[in-house]
Amino acid sequence: MADAPEKDQQTEAPTQKRKADAVKEGDVLASKELATALMMLAGTAWLIALGGWFFESSKMLLKSGLSLDLSDPDRFEPLDALSGALSDLALPFAGLLILSIFAALAGPAMLGSLGMRGKAMAFKGSRISPIAGLKRMFGTQGLIELLKATAKVVALGYAGYWAISGEIASLPGLAATDPASAVGFIGDKIIVTIAMLAAGLVLIAIIDVPVQWLQRNRRLRMSKQQLKEEMRQSEGAPELKQALRMRQQEVAMSSARKGMADASVVLTNPTHFAVALRYRPGLDAAPTVVARGRGDVALAIRALAKENHIPTLEYPQLTRAIYFTTRTGRAVSEDLYVAVAAILAFVFRLESTLANNLVKPVVDVPSTKRFDADGRRSA
Repeated sequence: MADAPEKDQQTEAPTQKRKADAVKEGDVLASKELATALMMLAGTAWLIALGGWFFESSKMLLKSGLSLDLSDPDRFEPLDALSGALSDLALPFAGLLILSIFAALAGPAMLGSLGMRGKAMAFKGSRISPIAGLKRMFGTQGLIELLKATAKVVALGYAGYWAISGEIASLPGLAATDPASAVGFIGDKIIVTIAMLAAGLVLIAIIDVPVQWLQRNRRLRMSKQQLKEEMRQSEGAPELKQALRMRQQEVAMSSARKGMADASVVLTNPTHFAVALRYRPGLDAAPTVVARGRGDVALAIRALAKENHIPTLEYPQLTRAIYFTTRTGRAVSEDLYVAVAAILAFVFRLESTLANNLVKPVVDVPSTKRFDADGRRSA
C-alpha cells in the first residue's frame, strides 16, 4: 500500500485551538492508573486514620446485636440497642465517602480535565459498535492496555508478597493467642500491605501519565493541510483580510477628513504615527490637534494631507510626543509650544514670498515628552 501523501500525514504538533476543540468533544487527558492510585491512597489514609474507629464500632454493633437486656422481660426494643452503635459506625463511613469523593475529583483536577462537557455525554454510535469495540480490543491500544494490566498484576503481586512474606511463619501461631491480639496483628499487616500496594500504584501512575500525554498529543497531531485550514479560518482568507483592511482605512479616512479641513501642518514618524495641527492666528490661543492616529489612521491622515495640499513634515520624536500626550481637539502641551511654534513659523513662511531656499528647522523635544513607538518614555 502506497504511503499517504505528505500533506495528509499527521506531522504537525496540535495547536491550542485543536486541543480546545478536543476538550469540548470530551477528548481530555485522563489516566485510569492515576485515578486508581488516588482511590487506593484515600482508602489507605482512611484505614490509618479511621480504621480503628470503624472496627471498634463494628465490634460494638455486633455485641449490641447479640446482647439482650433481661431486666425487663416485657420490654423488647432491639433497635434501641443498635441505634447507638449504628450512629458511631456512620461517622467512619462518612469519612470514607468524603475521602473517596476527594480522590475522584483530584485525578481530573491534577490533569487539568476537571469539568462537565455536554458533548462528551452525547450519544455516539461508535461506543456501542461491535467493530469499533473489536478494534479497541485487538488494536495497538488494546495491546498496550494488556501489557499494562500484566505489569500491574506482577508488580502489585510481588509488592503484596514482599509485605507479608516475613510473617507467613507466624500466622499458624495466631490460633493460640488472644483473639483481640490476633485481630489487631492481622489488621496492622493488612494496613501495611495496602500501603505497599498503594505505593506500587502510585509508581505505575507516574509512568502512565506521561504515556497518556504522549498518546493524546500523537492522536491530536495535524497534517500541514489541516494547519493551513485552521490558520485560514482563524485569520481569514487573504482576500477577506484585504477587504477588511480597505474598510478600516475608509473608516479612518472618514473620521480624519473632518478635522483635516482646517489643518495647518501634519507631522509624521514617518509612517507609523501622524498628527495634524491647526493654528489660526487671532482665533486659536494655542496650536490644536485636529487629527491623530497610528497605523492605518496615520496613513489616512497622510493621504488627506496630500489631497488637500497640507504641508507634511517628518519629526518622529515630536510626533510621538504630541500623539501620546494630547487628545484630538485639545491644545498641545505647553512645554511643546516652542518646538511647534518653530515648525508653524516655517510653514507660514513657505506660504509667503520668503520661501526661497528655506531649511527645515531643528526642534528640541523636552526629555519628559520623549516616547518610543510603544508609548514608553525614552531618554
